Amino acid sequence: MLYRFKSQATGDVVMFEINARQLLDIIGKAPDKQGIITVAQMPAAIAALEAAVKEETQARKLLPPGSALAVSTPGSQEDDDPQAERERVALFQRAAPLIGMLKRALAEKRDVVWGV
Repeated sequence: MLYRFKSQATGDVVMFEINARQLLDIIGKAPDKQGIITVAQMPAAIAALEAAVKEETQARKLLPPGSALAVSTPGSQEDDDPQAERERVALFQRAAPLIGMLKRALAEKRDVVWGV
């Protein structure tokens, strides 16, 4: 399943369910089929996502090459494993589009919704 985040301030952001659920969990939202991030909730949501990205980035720096969070090569046995995919793609890569959307929506005072 795909999640489509929408705002009148930006274009849509579409992501796989596993990634959207992770980001929604970080900002404290239930990963329901429909939802809203209000303008009032956006500063906290942005801060939570940025803090999670910073934490993961620092953790990745401490890991040796070839460890679970390090980037693996395409075509490996992990390609069909969703958990391996989450570990291979850094959080900042998944969160950046949503963070950008939230910042722009906040600047224009527009809510972000999904599933509508």
